[in-house]
Amino acid sequence: MIMQRKFKHLFAGVIVLLLVVAGKSLLAQGASDLKFNEILVHNESNFIDEYGQRSGWIEIVNSSYSKVNIGGCFLTDDKNNPKKYWIATNSPETLIQPRGFVLFFADNQPSRGVFHMNFELTEGKTIYLFDANGKSVLDELQIPTGQKPNVSYARISIDSNEWALHEQTTPRSDNDHSRHATAGEKFVQHDPAGVGMVVVAMSVVFLALAILFLVYLAIGKLFTKKKKTVPSSEAKEEDEGMQLSGEINAAITMALHLHLEEQHDYEDTVLTIKKVARSYSPWSSKIYTLRKNPRI
Repeated sequence: MIMQRKFKHLFAGVIVLLLVVAGKSLLAQGASDLKFNEILVHNESNFIDEYGQRSGWIEIVNSSYSKVNIGGCFLTDDKNNPKKYWIATNSPETLIQPRGFVLFFADNQPSRGVFHMNFELTEGKTIYLFDANGKSVLDELQIPTGQKPNVSYARISIDSNEWALHEQTTPRSDNDHSRHATAGEKFVQHDPAGVGMVVVAMSVVFLALAILFLVYLAIGKLFTKKKKTVPSSEAKEEDEGMQLSGEINAAITMALHLHLEEQHDYEDTVLTIKKVARSYSPWSSKIYTLRKNPRI
């Protein structure tokens, strides 16, 4: 019983851990991680769409490390009309990869596809990204006046809230193209000899093995444990009284075997006694050498 309780507690802990991880994953996949990343108001010789046309465009980034589907959300340049442009949900391209980008063309040609909005960008106006409920504002951006042709207005980087003018536009890519130290390079700076890496790696391996050992141990004991019942005194006496000796068991077994195999003879019930006279006298026979009445 104690082992079963331990296993139940362990199983419940694993379930809670999985639920927490799943909950975090679901939260991470929310549309709240979507935000404006770059806009271009005047497109004279810049990026062209799939129809070979040039128009203003809006770039939206998924700042999380999980996939987010922007389908069902709304884009608008009028806060009083939050559902001005609905982003269709029937396109696989609306699923934005982790730290990925999606581009919407402000050409007022919604018949050209999901990524062509029904309004154009205007300086001084504010654009909004609404959640699928049409009430929650995910992000908003006021377009500064004095926008130059082919010069975009963009964030410094994905995780930055600072905006600046960019003469070199970066549609569908990060605005910061400068080289940054990788996580490995940063780790080397703090631990040149690699001792910390070895300790962390070995700790993870041993911890995983220990958890697996405990889990398999608990499962093994749970399924191999048998209920042990203590026999009563009456049952013991009855068992002792019914025990037979080995000779009796052997006799019973042999009798059953002979009966089943029919290894027995059928004999007559008449007995006869007949005197036999021998016509020869073997020299070695004692009955012919001894007298019946000894001499005195």
